[in-house]
Amino acid sequence: MRLEFINRVCDGEVLGKSILSSDGKILLRAGVKLTSQYINKLRELGVFYVYIEDHRLEDICVEDERLLELKKDTIKNMSVIMKGINNCSRADFNKSLRKVEELIDYIIDDGVVSCSLCDIKTYDNYTYLHSIDTGIMAAYMGLAFNFKERELKDLGIGAVLHDIGKTKINCNIINKTGALNEEELMQIRKHPSYGAEILRKNYSISKSIIDIVEQHHERMDGRGYPYGLKGWEISKYAKLVSVCDVYDAVSSDRSYRKKLKPNESYELILAGSGTAFEDEVVKKFKETFSVYPLGCCIRLSNGVEGYVIKQNKNFPDRPIIRVLYDTETKSPIPFYEIDLIKEKSLTVEAIV
Repeated sequence: MRLEFINRVCDGEVLGKSILSSDGKILLRAGVKLTSQYINKLRELGVFYVYIEDHRLEDICVEDERLLELKKDTIKNMSVIMKGINNCSRADFNKSLRKVEELIDYIIDDGVVSCSLCDIKTYDNYTYLHSIDTGIMAAYMGLAFNFKERELKDLGIGAVLHDIGKTKINCNIINKTGALNEEELMQIRKHPSYGAEILRKNYSISKSIIDIVEQHHERMDGRGYPYGLKGWEISKYAKLVSVCDVYDAVSSDRSYRKKLKPNESYELILAGSGTAFEDEVVKKFKETFSVYPLGCCIRLSNGVEGYVIKQNKNFPDRPIIRVLYDTETKSPIPFYEIDLIKEKSLTVEAIV
């Protein structure tokens, strides 16, 4: 399979990976032949890229039906989760949280701690998927740190719930397209404490989870909010979720700004090491996730374009690519591969 931006998809190509809507429904299932009507509708819905079947890249397989189903079930339950204790029964709230635990259980059983950041995201809608994607990323990070099962579940649940406090903030502030004024900014900065307040009313929620919700915007240098905690004062779980939250947030389109490119989002995390984020957490982030997903097309500094077929461990920005066509004429050629670890003079210029 190859990963293509929706604007590069051609009529008649076959969808390689199912696409989810923001409420967990399957918009299109893998195996569907794409028509111009399908392509235009996906574009209107905010789908920016899709996986396409390609026999030249048949050794790339990214579909995980079980993870897809679990993610779908979790998205369906997000409306209950985000209502919080104030607006739904404790039984319904806890039942929905068990769906999150099932998702974390699968990640634990899978045991894979190296994956692409873009593979985690299927559909670019911010409403609930940000919370779930942050939870999935945090679980993979917890595996990399060898967290125990209960720690992983608390970490994943805390990451999914990290923005629950925003339900107490006026939606006009949350969705404002322009700059926030001082009063609005103060309201936004209260959402971690609002979230902790909501969760403390449910005695089955552990302190570890509440710490994540309350501290995920604190910074190592003490310049975070709501309390200005620094270094050791911040929960180890919150330190992990903070990195995952920021990465997913800046790599998604928002009402007030466009998303960053994958390499730009990645560099933002690396640049925050020691100031916004703990050094060791950033190091594990770098070891756990790759920048460019399998199957995506990238352009190198020499102008050559090729598709990512393999990641190089500990070098997330230097994958192995397969070149399928002449860059200038776009005509097919006998394909060959370039390993960016070996070709040190070459760098990635863009995803195309």
